[in-house]
Amino acid sequence: MKVKMSKSEFESLSYVDAGVDVGAAELTVKAYSEIAMKTMRPEVLSGVGPFAGLFNLPTGFQEPVLVASADGVGTKILIATALDRFDSVGADLVNHCVNDILTVGARPLFFMDYLATADLSQEQRIKIVSGIGNACAEQNVALLGGETADMPDMYRSGDFDLAGFIVGIVDRAKIIDGKKIGIGDVLVALPSGGLQTNGYSLVRKIWSLGKDLGFDHDQEILQKEIPSLNGSLGDALLATHRSFLSDFEPYLEQIHGIAHITGGGIGGNLSRLFEHDGSSYMSAWIDRESWEIPNIFKVIQDTGAIEDSEMFGAFNMGIGIIVVVNEAVARKIVSEVEGSWVVGEIKKAESGHKTVEGLPK
Repeated sequence: MKVKMSKSEFESLSYVDAGVDVGAAELTVKAYSEIAMKTMRPEVLSGVGPFAGLFNLPTGFQEPVLVASADGVGTKILIATALDRFDSVGADLVNHCVNDILTVGARPLFFMDYLATADLSQEQRIKIVSGIGNACAEQNVALLGGETADMPDMYRSGDFDLAGFIVGIVDRAKIIDGKKIGIGDVLVALPSGGLQTNGYSLVRKIWSLGKDLGFDHDQEILQKEIPSLNGSLGDALLATHRSFLSDFEPYLEQIHGIAHITGGGIGGNLSRLFEHDGSSYMSAWIDRESWEIPNIFKVIQDTGAIEDSEMFGAFNMGIGIIVVVNEAVARKIVSEVEGSWVVGEIKKAESGHKTVEGLPK
């Protein structure tokens, strides 16, 4: 027996009915192209639109090594969505990736983004990509292209995810790999300015944010003014993940190691500098009294009744990046780079175990 279906049942269906508007997407891509054009470098050989981006290797390198990294901004997206502030997460994404390749001494060349959503408006999409474009332009990074994926049923209405991919370059002889770190070296830090892009799942757990209690609930919590923060909780949580490229670029050839303080906190990231052979006799000693923990972390800890060890394991606690240098370079950096300070030193490890000492356990 044949099942007979009316012709109208098929004719009435379109891609738009399925949740994907190709026409609107083309208009958005045109806006993306205008943003990307403001980031172009001489090495770019193609505009936004082709299936692939083309980038000519820059000159001036004896043995160029390409450095690549990918990252996202985690559930900070849910905070941005609740407050309808979409441009900041784009800058967070770029700066995080720039900092990651900086840890090996690389300067950024180009960036690509991936935005996946269900029905984010064109205006909201453009705000996200504008944040990406502005951060790229500020650091001479070409926004070479990207992908915007409309994925109805994969995401709830208004939800989205964001990822970034960066490629940089460094001369092979100038790679920073931690092998020059030695006993007596000094740890110099710069402040984070906020949570950067890590720890937001714990923050949301504390205040039940993004837990299907509705935007009204989330906005009430996030828009509440907190005196110790000199503003709202939302403002403090959306503080931009800053880039440290301009701060340390002049000193790259004198730096022995760099730790970008992201997920895992100070100890988890600093310990990654000692994963090479010959480092087992060294430990990083942190002077906990050398900086004042920013109030946003105190608010989080007090509200959630969180132990010190958990705080230092989940958050950066006010330190955005740590570089390892000799004592003379440390003095130079502290005198020239605004906001920098000596946060510790490299000492001989007790019992031959490489560790990070001075933090709550």
